[in-house]
Amino acid sequence: MINKDPSSIAHKTPSVGLTDIEAPLDLLRMRQYRLGRVREQLKANDCAAALLIDPINVRYAIGSKGCCPIFQTHLPCGYVFVATEGPVVAFGGVAHKERVIGLGTVTECRPAVSLTYFQSGPRLPESINVWAGELASLFKSCAGGNKRLAVDRLDVACATALGSHGIKLFDAQGPIELARSIKSAEEILCMNYSLSVSEVGMARMREALRPGLTENELFSILAQTNIAMGGEWMECKILTSGDRTNPWFQASNDRRIRPGELLSFDTDMVGPFGYCADVSRTFFCGPGRPSDEQRKLYKLAYEEIQHNASLVKAGVSFRELTEKSYRQADEYIANRYQLLAHGIGLCDEYPSIYYRQDVEKMGFDGVFEENMTICIESYVGAEGGKQGVKLEHQLLVTTNGCEILSKFPFEEELLR
Repeated sequence: MINKDPSSIAHKTPSVGLTDIEAPLDLLRMRQYRLGRVREQLKANDCAAALLIDPINVRYAIGSKGCCPIFQTHLPCGYVFVATEGPVVAFGGVAHKERVIGLGTVTECRPAVSLTYFQSGPRLPESINVWAGELASLFKSCAGGNKRLAVDRLDVACATALGSHGIKLFDAQGPIELARSIKSAEEILCMNYSLSVSEVGMARMREALRPGLTENELFSILAQTNIAMGGEWMECKILTSGDRTNPWFQASNDRRIRPGELLSFDTDMVGPFGYCADVSRTFFCGPGRPSDEQRKLYKLAYEEIQHNASLVKAGVSFRELTEKSYRQADEYIANRYQLLAHGIGLCDEYPSIYYRQDVEKMGFDGVFEENMTICIESYVGAEGGKQGVKLEHQLLVTTNGCEILSKFPFEEELLR
């Protein structure tokens, strides 16, 4: 059953203008909850500490969004040490120290040591040795003889340097994703705030849509709305029109949208508080009326996400969802979306739920738990076809079913 009770906490969206430090919701409690989830996973995997470099994991663990998360993905300029029982040390520059003061999750701030050739050039080995020595000393001071350090991302030279100090590395990504998968009430509120911003952007896109507008011009409305309303970045730039809607996964370009065409997009935006709004919709560009084929594709995609969402509730296994999921007609199988569902939080995350055609090769089992947040996906377009439809719901898993968090309406003229 899909819960649509408007009194649910998931519908209570905070007002515009919130910051990461002061807000009419308990962000300190959210940050402490997330740090606690990380430590639970470290303890469950017998790790004495974690070293986090991935900006998403850093954001989750301590609540600091930083000023350059995209830069951090390829040129790390900061990192966080989280002891399972002990200090949380944030490494960065002077500005980084100012950002983490007051978060309530960080014990100490220290200067970061360069880990990139960009910053150190041929002196990089020297820099890495200094870094490894400091990390090893910190680790051993709170490890109690345990030699296991969980790490999410690390270059070979860095891993080798830590190993030379007798530290055994453990992959942190799985445990951190499991930690991130169960949301607190505050996280759900933050996600709703991000979704509400995405819906403002989508409404502006719908209003602006007209023949002659380019795909890039239309997508820029969503991106501008996100940044102007406190959002952070766009994960992708997927928006296509006309014959570029089939196959899926093409970036927007300077193609001009023509009358009578479909326009499909995926928001894929990291909004306020760092939470992702991942919603797909398909519009019709007038004047005129949608064709029978366009309405057929739209209705099939709509039926798929509605059917699959109705199957989701706490206690249902991933394989059960796959087995009972909507069955697309043979002509659309080849171009199916890569997943029928996936987790969502600060970004796309665990779990990935595969179509029955792919589950033997890539699938895995698990169970939906209360307060997971997931996206239900559908793409319908025939192989070799000239158009396709992309739709996507974002929802909250409850014990009685799921609650749809994405409120942007579907297109009545395409459902007739």
